[in-house]
Amino acid sequence: MKNLIVNADDFGRHELINRAVERAFNDGCLRSATLMAGGIAFDDAVDVAKKLSGLGVGIHFTLANGNPVLPPEEIPSLVTDAGTFHADYVAFLKRYMSGKISLDEVRSELSAQLQKFLRTGLTLTHVDSHQHLHHVPGIIEIVLDLAASEKIFAMRSSAAKIFDGELDSFGKLVGRLGLSSLAKFAAHKAHNKNFVTPEHFAGIVAGESVDENFMLKLVDKLQDGTTEVMLHPGVDNKILCDFCDWEHDFEAELAAVTSPKVLSALADKNISAVNFSALRSSHVS
Repeated sequence: MKNLIVNADDFGRHELINRAVERAFNDGCLRSATLMAGGIAFDDAVDVAKKLSGLGVGIHFTLANGNPVLPPEEIPSLVTDAGTFHADYVAFLKRYMSGKISLDEVRSELSAQLQKFLRTGLTLTHVDSHQHLHHVPGIIEIVLDLAASEKIFAMRSSAAKIFDGELDSFGKLVGRLGLSSLAKFAAHKAHNKNFVTPEHFAGIVAGESVDENFMLKLVDKLQDGTTEVMLHPGVDNKILCDFCDWEHDFEAELAAVTSPKVLSALADKNISAVNFSALRSSHVS
């Protein structure tokens, strides 16, 4: 059996991302998204999710490059003077490794994000995180505790293949090796607590975009079990690149998962597009 979870990260970050999720579900193979509790378009994303029967929605825990749910004065180690999270995972990890991040504040903020999600009435299918920070030792334990407390036992493991995407710098190689190692560590922790993770992960983790060619190659060589593809679709590159301060081809990722060639290849190979609920069901005897 071969299943494919196409998951859109950053659901709720911007309405143009929400529009892409809706289109990718209606016209493509996307069946999963992870909701960013501090996103400016959170309420709009909830409305979209409630319209789309069959869309699995997880929580995209955020500790960098976004907005907190708690008042900044309650989590001073996590925020800048402007009251936002620090710029990216590099800035966060530098502070974390130098002892400047309070794990009590991490727990409080992630708990607040989870409770905000749960108040929507949506069924939570799984957990992951913005810029993969749920894999970090010390943080993974908090994430697993919070998820288990709400009986959510599915999680992303971002153990991407080292050679997916371009390897045009030593930094990318080191980054992928480091993330893969952390992801395997986190998955081991999760499995010990009866969590399930997809057997395979196919997102490109160094900022490149998933395109039609990537998807066609993936479908052609898809392994048995469940593979998650992480992507960040959107409907207007210029607006989203400016808003996210990230040179990313959001439109290419939307085109990839709505491509008639990709959809035809999935059908020809009898590959099911599913969400994390199916992953959990397949592990229940």
